[in-house]
Amino acid sequence: MIQASDDFGKANANEKNYLPARMVNEYVYCPRLFYFEFVEGQFAHNQETVEGSIQHHRVDEKEDDFPPPEELVDSQRPTRARSITLSSDTYGVIAKLDLVESDGGLVTPVDYKRGRPRTSEEGSLDAWDADRVQLGVQALVLRDNGYRCEEAIVYYATTRQRVRIAIDAQLIAETTLAIQKARQLAASDSIPAPLVDSPKCPRCSLVGICLPDETAACRTRTRKNGQPAQRFLFDMGPLPNATIAEEAPNCGELRRLVPARDDLRPLYVNTQGLSVGKSANVLKMKEKGKVVQEVRIHDICQLNLFGNVQLTTQAIQTLCQEEVPIAYFSQGGWFYGVTRGLGIKNIFLRREQFRWADIPSFCLRFAQALVAGKIKNQRTMLQRNHAEPPRTALAQMKCMQEDAQRAQSLDELLGIEGNAARVYFQNFAGMIKVDREPFADTDMNSEFRSFDFKQRNRRPPRDPVNALLSLAYSVLAKDVAIVSHTVGFDPYLGFFHQPRFGRASLALDLMEPFRPLIADSAVLTAINTRMIASRDFIRAGSAVALRPAGRKVFFRAYEQRMDTLATHPLFGYRVNYRRLLEIQTRLLARVLTGELTSYPVFTTR
Repeated sequence: MIQASDDFGKANANEKNYLPARMVNEYVYCPRLFYFEFVEGQFAHNQETVEGSIQHHRVDEKEDDFPPPEELVDSQRPTRARSITLSSDTYGVIAKLDLVESDGGLVTPVDYKRGRPRTSEEGSLDAWDADRVQLGVQALVLRDNGYRCEEAIVYYATTRQRVRIAIDAQLIAETTLAIQKARQLAASDSIPAPLVDSPKCPRCSLVGICLPDETAACRTRTRKNGQPAQRFLFDMGPLPNATIAEEAPNCGELRRLVPARDDLRPLYVNTQGLSVGKSANVLKMKEKGKVVQEVRIHDICQLNLFGNVQLTTQAIQTLCQEEVPIAYFSQGGWFYGVTRGLGIKNIFLRREQFRWADIPSFCLRFAQALVAGKIKNQRTMLQRNHAEPPRTALAQMKCMQEDAQRAQSLDELLGIEGNAARVYFQNFAGMIKVDREPFADTDMNSEFRSFDFKQRNRRPPRDPVNALLSLAYSVLAKDVAIVSHTVGFDPYLGFFHQPRFGRASLALDLMEPFRPLIADSAVLTAINTRMIASRDFIRAGSAVALRPAGRKVFFRAYEQRMDTLATHPLFGYRVNYRRLLEIQTRLLARVLTGELTSYPVFTTR
């Protein structure tokens, strides 16, 4: 008998080849779910997994000792033990048994499940197939350790019913076959195709990572008239060492299985001289030793520190443990980098990322799609927000959008992008709706009398609008870098933006189409609604920066924009921009791992 943790990731070196019984359950339920959890090490909670953890709390709170087989045969009284971990060298599996009941040498494993049993056509109660196989694994482990097991029980907590399972030859055959197939999948490089329109998907906690309907829709790349389903798709052609599943049928209207919004919010600490510590799972912001604010760690998705803000080691350790990223900025808003926990533990996606980054043709095609999408979104911004969008500028941008898709090199593409940006920012002032005269409520001693914008400048920005744009792009780059790391990418290796020391090139790649839609839009909202006034800026030499109070107001405008719902042009459902960043990043991952041959760049109308 071997005592070991049920968490496969914590198993020691001698146990690294053991397949957990729970993972065999996941394989039978959905091979793709098994691949994400076991091979890539990804996991996410939803309501059902949290409820299941709560229901297992009593079972898992204590590990009991269980007598060896020879003692049970001689025992005259029933024996019960909870949370017993056993492994089998014969089958290469390990199982944590919630409860083991024995009577006269006959051992019966009992597994606790959150849901309800399946009702057969005859009206009897049966265990679900995945649960049957999991109990089959437990029976195999018990038998391999010398115990006699002829029956197993699944206890379904929702209905408080026990369902008995006979450990017969048929179940043993199903179980050994499932173990064999799960091992074969774990050893392969091919991720299983997603389930098509399955009722299992809405209840799956990994649906936001898996994106089953979205992946199927991207594979269906033609409409009824044979035209591309999305204008800015690029075809990568044959993918080496990748297995592409057959094209899925037209899915019609997609189910929005991912939440439209995340309940968690970023926390910005902007006041100079603050120190951030923690007590239990609560962050405490102190100024001169006095607590000025408290925030629960479980309520935030990231912590952003600007300038002279101290963070205790204890707080860093807890935030890393809870997978809450910590982003560091200069006082003026320059993005330095991110501290976070280990995150995704697999190397497979990063290996593909590095492999594709060395293929110039792929980098060019991907960059063509990004730049064309960015120009289209800039053109849409002018059409939506300019008082009188110049026809000449719109026509020029339309031509450059098409030129971007025909560019022969990255250098040529950079030139096209630069020309489009020049035309766009030449007309940016037309989207600023506040009066050019001084505001009536503005401090008359302020040196800034209006938001007059003439051209884009940076490093340093020399006027209030450029200061807002630079800060917005910096915060957006931070958000995309965090998403990239969460998905499993290396944010510093891009395809359009070539590697450069200290630059998160992939984050800059992915944020290109979102610059006008998120960053520029947040800036225009902050100015046009007068959330930001000229008194919120300060000049230092030729540079202009936001004062702390102005940054606080701008972060509110930025987060309001990130929380705005937008309709995905390919999938048809509405989610907020923060969720869109994650969806688009995961779609790129599907391209690099060979599930998709086309990447849909996000554009809006």
